[in-house]
Amino acid sequence: MTHRALADLNLEDLKQCAPEQLQTHSVSAVLLALGSNYQAEKYLPRAREQLAALGEIQLSTAFQNPDFTATPELPKPDYTNQCVYLTLTSDITLQQLQQSFKRLESDCGRQRCSESIKNPIKIVTMDIDILLIKLDDKENSLSKKWIIMADRYPFKAHERAGVEELLLSGL
Repeated sequence: MTHRALADLNLEDLKQCAPEQLQTHSVSAVLLALGSNYQAEKYLPRAREQLAALGEIQLSTAFQNPDFTATPELPKPDYTNQCVYLTLTSDITLQQLQQSFKRLESDCGRQRCSESIKNPIKIVTMDIDILLIKLDDKENSLSKKWIIMADRYPFKAHERAGVEELLLSGL
C-alpha cells in the first residue's frame, strides 16, 4: 500500500518552523534523511529496521556521496544517504521522536564526542535528520500541510533527490 500523503507537495510552498517551536506538538508522519560514512551496509539496514518498528516506511534509493568537507589534503570517506518516509503507528511529540532517533543513532554506535585534532575525520555510523513533519490532524490546523524543519532547509542535493523520488513514487 502506498501513501498519498505527500502527493502534490511543493516544497517551496511549505511553512518552515524551527524545531524548538514544535517540541510539544504531536507528529503523525516524518520525512527523514539517513546518513552513514562508516559501514553503511551494516548500519542503514539496522536503522531502517528500527524505524519500521515505529510505523510504515517508504524508502528512496540510497545514494553514495562525497563528504562535502573533504579536501585533497584531507580526504574523507563517502556518505551513503537515504530518505525515509515514516508514517507513525501512534502519534508522539516531536521531542519524543527526536529522543527516539538519538537512541537509534547510539544503538548504531554513533559517537558525538568533539573531533580531536589527531583525527579530524568524523566517523558517523548513523545520522538521522528530520526534514519534514506532519502534525497530528486532531491537534493543529497547521497539520493540513507538511512543515519543513527550518534548520534543514534548503535541503542538500541528495536530500532533495530523495524527497523528490518519494514524491514521484506517489506517496
